[in-house]
Formats: sequence, structure tokens, C-alpha cells
Amino acid sequence: MTKPVSPLPPGRSPAARAWRRFKSNKLGFYSLLLFVVLVVLSLFAEVLSNDKPLIVRYQGQTYFPLAKDYPETTFGGDFHTATDYLDPFIEQQLRKDGNWVLFPPNHFGPGTINYFAKSPTPSAPSADNWLGTDDRGRDLLAQLIYGFRVSVLFGLALTVVGTIIGVLAGAIQGFFGGKVDLVGQRFTEIWSAMPTLYLLIIFSAVLAPSVALLLVLLSLFSWMALADYVRVEFLRNRQMDYVKSAQALGVPSWKIMWRHILPNSMTPVVTFLPFQMSAAILTLTSLDFLGLGVPPGTPSLGELLNQGKNSIDAWWISLATFAVLVITLLLLTFMGDALRDALDPRKQLNTPAGDKPVAPAAAPAPSTAAANTKEAQHA
Repeated sequence: MTKPVSPLPPGRSPAARAWRRFKSNKLGFYSLLLFVVLVVLSLFAEVLSNDKPLIVRYQGQTYFPLAKDYPETTFGGDFHTATDYLDPFIEQQLRKDGNWVLFPPNHFGPGTINYFAKSPTPSAPSADNWLGTDDRGRDLLAQLIYGFRVSVLFGLALTVVGTIIGVLAGAIQGFFGGKVDLVGQRFTEIWSAMPTLYLLIIFSAVLAPSVALLLVLLSLFSWMALADYVRVEFLRNRQMDYVKSAQALGVPSWKIMWRHILPNSMTPVVTFLPFQMSAAILTLTSLDFLGLGVPPGTPSLGELLNQGKNSIDAWWISLATFAVLVITLLLLTFMGDALRDALDPRKQLNTPAGDKPVAPAAAPAPSTAAANTKEAQHA
């Protein structure tokens, strides 16, 4: 009697296997977790660092200063201007019997100047300003929190725009090939020779500086490196049998590119994303350091580095800003390395349990009678 062959266990999808391999890289996985936590916290920067209280309870009334500006007369002041909640008189009014106020953990916003600092600016770290103040009297911790958010969101936006343009350009060149590829390559070579820094200087002198303008200008040059990777993948995959079969069936070219070739060409795209975002953050920081980046008054890591260069004695400015920048770039680099190893089929990694293919059950041995029959036939 032959034993029934047990069915094979359901296999994991390539994405699930890649995710398990990524999780097996502890440095990259925990870097991803830490980076996500930092980004989420920065998105709630107004709740973490602000010169306005979260909730004020004054004379039986509840106020929410984050959502609405209240005049000073609301809390017993003499002026109808917006309330300065760091004013000692206002603080005294809000702490009288029956009144209470809930401040964020850090009592300063990105543009708040501590007029009541006990030492001249830039002041060293103290109980009021945990990381000190910059050369304008602004709280350094608030500047770092908001500057980190600006850098990360700008880097993410530039990465998304550059990826879309790069994938589109590389897919068209790689799929159609021939003259289309030749013209695309010559255009890329000419476009990459454009002096990006000089163009930024010219546009900064002609137009008012803004984050949107900077994003548009940098997006015009951030797609070329990724386009080369996508082009090579499309040139290789368009020779596969499944592509030729789809073409023989009359499937439109755009559908072949979108539904068949692109999913099999996403490995270099996904691997390239952390490094491209790291380069975008570093580019923004460098431009801000030179005064060609975000508009004045916008929290910026590059501006803080420039202040640290100009104020050598204020070591806390350079040290804290450099630490934030290095940690951010290291986290992205570790994530990129882990992602590259997880998606690289040539990389021999320790496959986690459950991802190894299961060998089919061995065929049952022939019975004795069948073996004797075969021997008799041979004889």
C-alpha cells in the first residue's frame, strides 16, 4: 500500500520573505523603528514644544490656546494683543487659586525668544532651556525638533517626486530601447552637466525663496540616478518570455510596463529610497548652511550649523545639531543596508525558519512482488 503524499504547506509571498529577512537584520530593523518613532513625534511638535499652553483653566472657563489666540485681557492683562504665556504676570494670573495651566514638555516654540533668560544669548543649557539658546535667543531644543521635521518631510517629498520621475524616465527608455533609449541617454548626460548650485543661486536672487521653489528645482535633478537603475531592469526584463507572450497576445505597452515589468523591477527602486532620502536631507542642510535653502525664520539644521560655525564658544549649538544630523543619516543608512540585503537574491543570508522550501515527500518503495516481477522480466 502506498502512503498518501502530504500536501505542501502554503508558501510565503516574496514580500513576506523579504520582510522576514529584513527583520532578521536587527540593526536595520531597530533603526526603522527608531526612525518612525522620531518622525511621528516630530509630526506632533506643537504638542511637544510650544510657548502656548495645551489647556488653560481660568476663572471657571476652559481655553485652548493651541487652537485659538486669546487677547491678554482675557487673563487679567491690560492689552488686547495676543497673550504672552511666558510673561511672569500672566503666569502669576494663571496659577492663582482655582486656575491651572497645562504646558507642553518644552515651553518654547521654534520662534520664541526667551526675553527673561538669566544669561546673554547664546546661553548655555539650563533648567529653562534644556539645550541652551541660539544666537537670537531662541530655544535650541525647539529649533531641533521643528528643524528635524522640516528636513524629514522635505526629504520625503523630494524622494517621492524624484522616484516618480526616475521610474517613468527609466521605464520608457528601457522598454522601448533603440532611438528612444539613445535620445534619453543623451538628454540625461546633458541635463546632468547643468550646474545645479549656480541655478539655485540665480533663482534665489530672482524669486522669493520658498520650500516649494526649492523642491521644484531639486526635483529636476534628483531623478537621474534612479532612472539608470530602472532602465537597466527594464532592458533585462523586456527580453523575458512572459513579456513576449503578453506582446503576442496584444496587451498594450503601458499595461505590460505597469503590471508585468515594473513589479519585477522594483528591487533597485525600493533599495535606493533610504539612500535617496538621506541625500535629500543632506542637500537641504548644505543649502541652508550656505543661505540658499528655506526662507529665513524657518527652523533649519543647516542654519544652526552655520550659527555654530560663527559662534565657536557656543559649543552646544554645533554639538546638538551635529548629533541630530548624524543620527538621522545613520538610521537611514542602516535601513538602506538592511533593505538591500533583504531584497538582493545573490546575498546568502540565514533564511528564517518557515521560509525554506519544503522538499516533496519521497516516492514509496516498490513492493517485493513488484520487484520479483521486474527481476523475472529481466531474466
